[in-house]
Amino acid sequence: MPKTFVLAPDSFKESITAEQACQAMQRGIQKVFTDAHFIHVPMADGGEGTVDALIAAQWGQKIECEVTGPLASQKIHTYFGLVDEGKTAIIEMAKANGIHLLEPAPRNPLLTTTLGTGEMIKMALGLGVSKIIIGLGGSVTNDAGAGMAQALGVKLLDAAGCDVVVGGGQLDQIKKIDLSGLDARLAQTEIIIASDVSNPLCGANGASYVFGPQKGATPEMVKILDNNLNHFADLIEQQLGINCREIAGAGAAGGLGFGLMVFAGAKIQSGVELMIEQTHLVEKIAQADYVFTGEGRIDFQTKFGKTPFGVAQVAKRWNKPVIAFAGMIGEGIEELYEEGFTQIIGINPPDCDLEDALKNAERHLETTAMNIALEIMNNLDTAPFDVQKTE
Repeated sequence: MPKTFVLAPDSFKESITAEQACQAMQRGIQKVFTDAHFIHVPMADGGEGTVDALIAAQWGQKIECEVTGPLASQKIHTYFGLVDEGKTAIIEMAKANGIHLLEPAPRNPLLTTTLGTGEMIKMALGLGVSKIIIGLGGSVTNDAGAGMAQALGVKLLDAAGCDVVVGGGQLDQIKKIDLSGLDARLAQTEIIIASDVSNPLCGANGASYVFGPQKGATPEMVKILDNNLNHFADLIEQQLGINCREIAGAGAAGGLGFGLMVFAGAKIQSGVELMIEQTHLVEKIAQADYVFTGEGRIDFQTKFGKTPFGVAQVAKRWNKPVIAFAGMIGEGIEELYEEGFTQIIGINPPDCDLEDALKNAERHLETTAMNIALEIMNNLDTAPFDVQKTE
């Protein structure tokens, strides 16, 4: 009887997309199981690949657009997704204001803005959607969503009543928040934040201290950014009566999670849980004999909301074997075997350097998937997949 393989990987960062990973896995498996049935479920966790994964899962469409990039002087040609017969928009904030859009030298969270994300939200509202899902991974911003708010009609004014051109370094100049021009369509639209980040807005575990350095912030800049986020949160509490700075996820994307909750009434949800729901992964895994997942790196952090962990948790409910592939395997994976993983496999050959790993990830994944398929074939008598757990 033909075997059914559910292929549910995330992207392998900087090398292959989630769908390319599905294709590579299928090619490898088919060399062994020529009559196998495959169910592709390209995944994401709210970060890179979220739009593409949901468009693929729900037969959606891309909406091309031009918006402001991470710096106010930039224009970025990008896209967002429409699914559910045009009722739901899928926006990836990194497609407008992501870290990959700036070379290392000009990265400066004192200056970067979420204005472009707000512009995408406004475009989606113009299409008459009733729901917007916004993925918050991969940002290069630290403005608490102030730029996003301005794009949607919020006026952020200084002591003289003039508009403040907002980056993370200018939040302290804001003295008055005027919501009279806020886009009224937001009130009729469900806004869902997809994020795997649980940090609050401010403090040692907040947006600036934890994520600021990777966005180009020096230690001095981190202090300024955190103080400015505190100022902005205080102002919002005083003038709008809203306090959500401590909510888990408020610090996502440099505080964009906070801004979306304040100005758009957004609710936050685990990115991978949302993807599981939107892609109907539970129903698909119920049909599987084997589940293949993976992403660029698997380590002890994988259990904190990363895609392979979410996939393994679903498979565990159905007692399905889960094989996870990684470009790099870090420390602490032993505990993952108690969480539903059957095998965790590195795809790169010995002595493979980083350039080779990134350039040839698709080929390495295909070869590794074929080798695992051979193991499965050789162990069919010990169903479903009773082999020693290896790394």
